[in-house]
Amino acid sequence: MNITERRMSTTVLVIGTGGSGLRAAIELAEQGVSVLTVGKRPRIDAHTSLAAGGINAALGTMDAEDSWQQHAADTIKESYGLANPHTVEIVARGAAQGIADLERYGMAFAREDDGRISQRFFGAHTYRRTAFAGDYTGLEIQRTLVNRAAQLDIPILDSIYITRILVRDGAVFGAYGFDLTDGTPHLIHADAVILAAGGHTRIWRRTSSRRDENTGDSFRLAVEAGARLRDPELVQFHPSGLLEPENAAGTLVSEAARGEGGILRNALGERFMERYDPKRMELSTRDRVALAAYTEIKEGRGTERGGVWLDVSHLPRETIMTRLPRVYQTLLELQMLDITAEPIEIAPTAHYSMGGVWVRPEDHSTDVAGLYAVGEASSGLHGANRLGGNSLIELLVFGRIVARAAAEYSAGLEAQHRSRDAEAEARREISALLAADGPENVRALQRAVRNTMTAHAGVSRDETGLLTGLRELHEISERSGDVGVHPDIAGFGDLAHAFDLRASLIAARATLEAALERRESRGCHNRSDYPDLDPALQTNLVWSPTAGVVHEEIPPVPGEIAELMVDVSADGKLVE
Repeated sequence: MNITERRMSTTVLVIGTGGSGLRAAIELAEQGVSVLTVGKRPRIDAHTSLAAGGINAALGTMDAEDSWQQHAADTIKESYGLANPHTVEIVARGAAQGIADLERYGMAFAREDDGRISQRFFGAHTYRRTAFAGDYTGLEIQRTLVNRAAQLDIPILDSIYITRILVRDGAVFGAYGFDLTDGTPHLIHADAVILAAGGHTRIWRRTSSRRDENTGDSFRLAVEAGARLRDPELVQFHPSGLLEPENAAGTLVSEAARGEGGILRNALGERFMERYDPKRMELSTRDRVALAAYTEIKEGRGTERGGVWLDVSHLPRETIMTRLPRVYQTLLELQMLDITAEPIEIAPTAHYSMGGVWVRPEDHSTDVAGLYAVGEASSGLHGANRLGGNSLIELLVFGRIVARAAAEYSAGLEAQHRSRDAEAEARREISALLAADGPENVRALQRAVRNTMTAHAGVSRDETGLLTGLRELHEISERSGDVGVHPDIAGFGDLAHAFDLRASLIAARATLEAALERRESRGCHNRSDYPDLDPALQTNLVWSPTAGVVHEEIPPVPGEIAELMVDVSADGKLVE
């Protein structure tokens, strides 16, 4: 490389500019700690901005009986017993503080006439505890955090792709990467690194993630640094993703469409939820609706394109325009479809990584000293089914906690030990790819990974399919050693795709191997060859490339939470 390397130094480096990364950076800046934040896409367009539904906290503004204990109980129950009770307690206890922080930063929540923050029901909540801002809560949170970061003059570098976390003797000392626009290499020295780079849902063909996000970057960076993954097989499939157009396949139709009275039908015109959940019908839980739609399609009752119909056209036009404005606008823009008159063709779509990097509940530290993971990159809160509205509050609660832990870790260091060899290896890795001129196309291999995962590790899995998937993945991995990388006048996106492919391969292998080990059906994880829940498998599965899958015991649920874990009625609730 002839381009001059840019060298920088900071106390804490934050990788990822979504909600969790920005919240951590804000906390560090407010504590007077030097912080640098880097992301690979514009900060206002981070993945957090897509979250529509709302953010949970037991504020009791609508239902005074609500409590953090009940929030915790609902979360653990919805997780099918796989959530870590300590992690859950920290989030439920800290949720009100998270909302207060957003208010302090100037966030405009929907409010009642008397000024109270409005809260609404989402599926599996005992009380109304989901605060919101229209149907664009995530975007409003992202805007609020970006504005607060600007007030604090936090340095944020957009378009930086991190390729490697730098480690010496089991401790981090920074990270390496390059600028997506001009290829400038960046060497960043840091006492601590906070990994907030999202999940791995882009390794499926249809996903609610945009084109080049959530390819498993966090998983690869953590694993190559010496950390482990927990529950990578636990992926939430959203029931309603669009099929067309191809470049937007997987774009979500908010579950508010069902909450407002939308009806699901198969290609024969049958209202098929009668077969799967006759009591709750379309208001059933996300995992059940996704499995129902998948089954209809798999058994030949789907549309020609492989979907089912979601129909809101029977609803009053005013209801659609006032309660589902984004759904209406999205379908007009993407398909020129008027949902007040015609049904929407949908299919299950990979939506949320409930597993992630293995972290300790109290501070989200990893196996690597000075390395922390937060948000969708981490694990522990959601188990086998995420409670709607919990992902956004997790960012606020743990963003704050992780920032303080990283600052404390840095303050305790006597020296920062670096490794010239680790830095040289990171440089070599980029140089080797830039010199690569093989016949294999990176994009075609990415598509092959997505086809494999969609065919063999989607909504429903079985042993034959998972083993086939691992064989196919091994072949793709072999071919990936012979790629050609060709940056051009448009930038260094091709180099980024090569690293995305590496990330996808690691994330896919971890997912397949853990899915093979989980021989049961629990929450989002459906094994057609093991249709029942197995009490012996109420454990977390921890994966590393060397040790494979190891079972990890889950701590007991505290009594004050356990006694509140009862079946919750979903009548009249949204199921976002």
